[in-house]
Amino acid sequence: QVQLVESGGGLVQSGGSLRLSCAASGRTLSHYTMGWFRQAPGKEREFVAAIGWSWSGEMKYYTDSVKGRFTISRDNAENTVYLQMNSLKPEDTAVYYCAAGRSSASNSNSGGYDYWGQGTQVTVSS
Repeated sequence: QVQLVESGGGLVQSGGSLRLSCAASGRTLSHYTMGWFRQAPGKEREFVAAIGWSWSGEMKYYTDSVKGRFTISRDNAENTVYLQMNSLKPEDTAVYYCAAGRSSASNSNSGGYDYWGQGTQVTVSS
């Protein structure tokens, strides 16, 4: 069993930055693919970023709308995954969820993840 707790959300102006953290307990995160998803009001949950392992090493994937602005990383010693968000836009406003699973990091389907955090609100004002 893995317990995930997100933090770092808040209110920021357009163009600003936030760093989300996802602290895990129960299992070592390095064994899992870790993903960030978000859900805006009235919309479905969508994939944001993921980090995992392949035969060639660590891989990171991003949805097109955040490429070049967001960076996913993990600190295995701290058992924590981060999402650095720069150049934030009002359309990034959503509840952000951390997730852990065994599927490939290239899988953007939320069904590939077994464990979820409670979410943290990110609000970007224009």
